Amino acid sequence: MRYRWEIALIAVAAVWGSTFVLVQDAVERVPPFLFIALRFGVASLVLAAAGAFRGIRRDEVIAGGIIGLALFSGYAFQTVGLQYTSPSNAGFITGLFVVITPLLGAVLLRRLPGASASAGALLATGGLILLAMPDGFALGRGDGLVLVAATSFAVHILVIARHGAGRSPLRLAGVQIATATVLASLWSIGEEGARVPSDGFVWFAIVLTGVLATAAAFFIQTAAQRSIPPTRTAVILSAEPAFAGIFGFLLAGDRLGTRGYAGAGLIMVGILVAELLAPEREQVAETV
Repeated sequence: MRYRWEIALIAVAAVWGSTFVLVQDAVERVPPFLFIALRFGVASLVLAAAGAFRGIRRDEVIAGGIIGLALFSGYAFQTVGLQYTSPSNAGFITGLFVVITPLLGAVLLRRLPGASASAGALLATGGLILLAMPDGFALGRGDGLVLVAATSFAVHILVIARHGAGRSPLRLAGVQIATATVLASLWSIGEEGARVPSDGFVWFAIVLTGVLATAAAFFIQTAAQRSIPPTRTAVILSAEPAFAGIFGFLLAGDRLGTRGYAGAGLIMVGILVAELLAPEREQVAETV
C-alpha cells in the first residue's frame, strides 16, 4: 500500500489533536513538567516491554539521545511559553514548524524540498493562520519561547531523517522518549518540587497519552520517516490543530467559526497537494 505511512502519520496527528482537551484539563491539576515526565515515563515502560532496549547499540543510544533532546526542547519551550501567551498565538507559532522544517533542511541537510511539498507547506501555513488566529494576531510575552519550540519540533523531524536510516525505529523511539523522560523529571524535581499525583483523572490522562500519543505516536513517526521526507512529514503533522478543533467541537463544544473551518480545510488541501502531487523521483530525491 503506497500511502500506508502517510495514513499512519495522519492517524498520529489525529491522536495528538484528540488528546489536546484531555491534556489541557490534566495540566490544570498537576504541574506541567510533572505531567510530561510521567507521560513520557509510561511511554518508556511500554516501549521497554516491547523490546526497545534489548540489544541496543551505542550508535542508537547516541542518535536517540540527540533526537530526544530536540523532542524535550520542543515540549519545554512550548510549556513555558504557554504561560505568557494566548493559546491561539501559541498554536499558530508552534505550527510554523511546517515552514521552518524545509528552511532548516535546506541549510543543515542541504536538501531542497520538492515543488509539491513546498506548495503543501505554504497551504498548511495559510490554514494555520486561519485556524489558530480567528480574531487576529497579537504578540505576547511568550511568543519567542514558543517560536523556539517550533524550531525544536522542526529539528526533531530533521534529526530523525538524518539519524533514522539503517537504525531500528523501535530502539530510536525508546531512547528518545527515555531521554525526554529524564530531562522532564529533572526539571520537575528542580523547579516544581513535584509529587506523584493521586488524582484518578490525571492518571487516566497520563496512561492514555503515554501509550497512544507518545509511545505509539513517536514510534510511528520514527518508522514513517524512513520513507517520507522531512517537509512532507511536517505538512502531514500540521493537521494536528485541525483535529484538535474537530475534537474540541465534539468533546468540549468548542466552535471554530468560519475562518477556523476554512483553515482546517486548507491544511487538509495542503496535505493532499504534498502527497498526491509528489512524483516518485521527488520522494527519492528529498529523502536523506
